[in-house]
Amino acid sequence: MWRGQRCGVTILGVTDARARSRQVAALFDKVAPFYEAVGVPWFNPIAERLVDEMDPVRGSHVLDIGCGRGAALAKLSEAVGSSGRVTGIDLSRGMLEKARQSVGLRGLHNVELFTMDASAPEFPPDSFNVALASLVAFFLPDPPAALNKWHDLLVPTGRLGISTFGNRDEEWKAVDSLFNPYLPPNLLDARTSGSTGHFADDGAVEALIANAGFEKVHTVNWELPVHFTGADQWRRWSMSHGFRVFWESVPAGEQDGVQERAADILGRRRGSDGMITLTQTIRMTFGTRSF
Repeated sequence: MWRGQRCGVTILGVTDARARSRQVAALFDKVAPFYEAVGVPWFNPIAERLVDEMDPVRGSHVLDIGCGRGAALAKLSEAVGSSGRVTGIDLSRGMLEKARQSVGLRGLHNVELFTMDASAPEFPPDSFNVALASLVAFFLPDPPAALNKWHDLLVPTGRLGISTFGNRDEEWKAVDSLFNPYLPPNLLDARTSGSTGHFADDGAVEALIANAGFEKVHTVNWELPVHFTGADQWRRWSMSHGFRVFWESVPAGEQDGVQERAADILGRRRGSDGMITLTQTIRMTFGTRSF
C-alpha cells in the first residue's frame, strides 16, 4: 500500500504553497461534519455527473483526487466492479474520516483511501486508467504543476476529468460580492481563484489541461439548479463547505447585516412554491494522456 501524509506537516521550512494547502485542509476539517448534510444537494450531484461523463469501464483503476466525504466513491466503485479499484485521496483528515465511514457502511471493498496532497499524489507513474477531480483544482496553490503530476500518474490513453464552475445567476454573483470587501488577498476558493486565471472560462481550463500534455481536450457544461427554503438555509449551506472562509472573514458584528442584504437579493429568486432557486453552470473538462 502507498503511504500518504499531510504534505509539509513534518517538514521544516514549509513553503508558502504548502502552508496554503494546509490552510485549505484545516478549513475542510472544520466543515467535514456538515458537508453535504444541510438538505441542499450540491457536491454529490456534481461528482456523480462527472463520473457519468467519464464512464469508467469495469476493471479500471480510478484515482479520485480530493475525494472529500466520498461524493463519487460509490458510483465509481459500482462502475469498475470487483475487478477494478478506486483510490481516493484528500488532504483533510476530517473529510477522509467521513469517507471511510461511508465506504464501510456501503461495503465498498474495492475502495482504498489515503491522506495525501492533491498537488503531488505519491503514486508511481502509470498507476491509473482514469483520474478525476471534482471541484478541487481551484484550491491548489499551483494548478499547472499539479496537472503535470496527474498526467504522469495515468497510463498512456488514460483519461482525466475535472469539474469547475462556469457562470451563475446574477443574484448569486451579487450575494457573493457582499463578501468581497472582507476577503484576504490570494484566497484559494471556488469564488476567487476559481473564477479567474486558469478557471476564467472554458478555454482557459482547456488550455490548463492541454498544457499538461493531454490530448482530445474538450468541455461539457450543464446547469445545476440549487434550491433553498430561505436565507437561513442558504447561510447554513454556505457555512458547510469552502465558502465558510467568506463568513469567517466578516467581523462577527457585521455578519447579520451581510445576511440581511443577502436575503434581500435572494428573495428575487423566490418562486411560486416559496423556494429560492439559484442556478450554477458546472464545467466539466476532459483530456486523454497521449502515448
